[in-house]
Amino acid sequence: MGNRDGRRQRNQRRALVAVVLIAALLGAALVATIGSLNRDLYSASGFVRQYLDALARQDTASALLLPGVTPTKAQLDADALPQNLPETLLRDSVLGELTDIRLTGDEETTPGHHTVSYEFQLDDAPATMTFEVESAGTFFGVFDSWRFETSPLAVLQVTVLHQATFSVNRLTLDTRAHAADDAPATFSNQADYLAFAPAVYSFGHTSPLLDAVPQSVPVTASGPTDVTIDAQPNDQFLSQVQTELDRFLDDCTTQQVLQPSNCPFGIEIDDRVLDDPIWSIAQYPAVTLTAGDTTFDMPDTAGQAHIVVKVQSLFDGDVVVRDEDVAFSVGISVTVNPNGSLALQLR
Repeated sequence: MGNRDGRRQRNQRRALVAVVLIAALLGAALVATIGSLNRDLYSASGFVRQYLDALARQDTASALLLPGVTPTKAQLDADALPQNLPETLLRDSVLGELTDIRLTGDEETTPGHHTVSYEFQLDDAPATMTFEVESAGTFFGVFDSWRFETSPLAVLQVTVLHQATFSVNRLTLDTRAHAADDAPATFSNQADYLAFAPAVYSFGHTSPLLDAVPQSVPVTASGPTDVTIDAQPNDQFLSQVQTELDRFLDDCTTQQVLQPSNCPFGIEIDDRVLDDPIWSIAQYPAVTLTAGDTTFDMPDTAGQAHIVVKVQSLFDGDVVVRDEDVAFSVGISVTVNPNGSLALQLR
């Protein structure tokens, strides 16, 4: 009976040793796994990779949930940016293609603070971006937690010259959307928008009268990025102004006087005028427009009017018909009314 008790005790000791060894192996494996996860998935660079992967799959909701992505009031104040910036561009449909994401650097600048660099392709063009990340403690007591020390979001400071609307990645926006209701209309307009970085944004403007040359703007830094969209008169605009100017000059020719009122041409004749002058336009000024401070302007441009009038010389009484061209020049300022019509003003 004693032998049976001895064997039972030895078996129990062996089982206990086996349990201890298995527990030790499992503990070591768990520690190794936690260490591996903290080096990779839960590292500073792994945290940034989560953000980039969310942008790559155009999952903006997941990107915005990461700690530190949305800029704080202090960060906006530091960059002298307005509060309550529009989040219109923080949507999936605006994002371009982000591919080939590769870690290029992860440096601990001070304890708990890392500078992380990645390279990638933005719409097939190589680009890089650096992120500032800081420790946010741990979760479950074992896994490292991180947050962006500086928000990776950019602020697009968009200025639209000579217009208010613009397009960005197929989305049309109006810079006046967040202006006060009683704000006066202005010739050029500016607005700021929160936007994801890294990303590439295609800006432009197309409307019945104005076009802007499309431009692609890669944004690979947080904080302000200036964008200027230069909307210039297109062929239709020039054609409409030419038509309006020609009509105005034609109306001037209906005045059968030597100096048509409020018109850019006329003639002085010292002899006696025997009949009503007949005016016509021999050469219309060719319209060209450049943007001024508040209007589109055509500089003084040459044209030719034509007059036919019978006159009698005061010197010898001879009667002749003056049939000749009369040179003139005209400059105009053009304003686009809110309804799209044009208002021309002689300069």
